[in-house]
Amino acid sequence: MVDPVTTRIWTYRAAFLGLCTLFAFFRLLPLDTTAGGIPGPDLMLALTLAWVLRRPAFVPPALLVLVFLTADLIFHRPPGLWTLLVLLGCEFLRARQALSRELPFPLEWAMAGMVMVALMLANMAVLALFMVPRPPMGVAAMQMGVTILTYPVVVAASHMLFGLRKAAPGEVDALGHRL
Repeated sequence: MVDPVTTRIWTYRAAFLGLCTLFAFFRLLPLDTTAGGIPGPDLMLALTLAWVLRRPAFVPPALLVLVFLTADLIFHRPPGLWTLLVLLGCEFLRARQALSRELPFPLEWAMAGMVMVALMLANMAVLALFMVPRPPMGVAAMQMGVTILTYPVVVAASHMLFGLRKAAPGEVDALGHRL
């Protein structure tokens, strides 16, 4: 017989993988062929940070590496750089998950926003260090700004569509393990 806790965890992991696949698919579609304008948000990053802050067990590091390394290859980014940075950012947030449980949403949003900005700056610095072509700083900053503004929408959608919420302090799962 399958354990319901394990089934729930693997269901959320499959949902995360499916959502990231869907986001990558729509990002590849030529929906807007005009130059200029505001770049779209990095929904994969916003979803990842939201889920790591809410339920870190649903987004293990191996799944993060699989998703973001595949995205690096699909989007023709330097393989592994953005993956490593996102993994480091997520592990930073995962280590502070007990603290973030007690934070009100505006502070959680600010913490996630600071991580997003740090990831963007680190990415741009490494690309500049190795003289790899990179997007203009203004475009990258605008995309991170749009991603930060989209974060509450991603959190609300995750809560309403998937029932994903923060674990309450002292909450335990069905087996009695602390979350």
